[in-house]
Amino acid sequence: MRVAVIGKGAIAGYITTHIAATPGVTLVSRVLRKPQQGAVTDVSDLPPVDLLIDCAGHEGLAAHGPKALSRGIDVLTLSLGALADDALATALTQAAEAGQATLHLASGAIGALDALRAARVGGLTKVTYTGRKPPAGWRGSKAEEVLDLDTVTDAAIHFEGSARDAALQYPKNANVAAAVALAGMGFDATEVALIADPNAKGNTHEINAIGAFGQAQFTITGNSLPDNPRSSALAAMSAVSALQQASACVRFL
Repeated sequence: MRVAVIGKGAIAGYITTHIAATPGVTLVSRVLRKPQQGAVTDVSDLPPVDLLIDCAGHEGLAAHGPKALSRGIDVLTLSLGALADDALATALTQAAEAGQATLHLASGAIGALDALRAARVGGLTKVTYTGRKPPAGWRGSKAEEVLDLDTVTDAAIHFEGSARDAALQYPKNANVAAAVALAGMGFDATEVALIADPNAKGNTHEINAIGAFGQAQFTITGNSLPDNPRSSALAAMSAVSALQQASACVRFL
């Protein structure tokens, strides 16, 4: 399998390191904003590749996803929140259909999405997602317009609403909310709360779901990557896991 990667941050670095250790998988290029050796700035200039891995955020997926898919290149993305933009979601779908390619959605920093997808078959009546981080984890986001993150002493909710609004208003912080929505009841029916908590030990994600299957609750507290305290280690791992699954002859669905 020939692979290219969009981005050069901590998650991209983690993924490229593991590509080198994955049998049968070769990193052939990277897509970056500025030209440099071993990289291109436009997917049109890529050598033949089977899979393009997007770990450059919403802008990266919007800039390169449709063009890659229309060329018949499968895309694996961690930027699930970008799909809250209906125009982009439509462009990606149409490009995939035209190129007979597939947009793969990495599970990212959350788990239990397989259970949500299965439960959706029987019908879901309620799905809620709660994201809790230390105040510093919300810096650079809309939370700064609601709270003084330097003086928060108790857990404080700075967003309540739909997964669509969360993904659009918090493009760097709500990919998990988007993943839960896409696996379950959709962007508009999934309820989201985002919390700044000075007592939080890490970034905690909680899913509650009710449906014909019964009731489920899932909570995970994730560590960040050493190179970037704002990057989820599990998100990077999920992309590597998806890559390994794609190249395996026995795989989970």
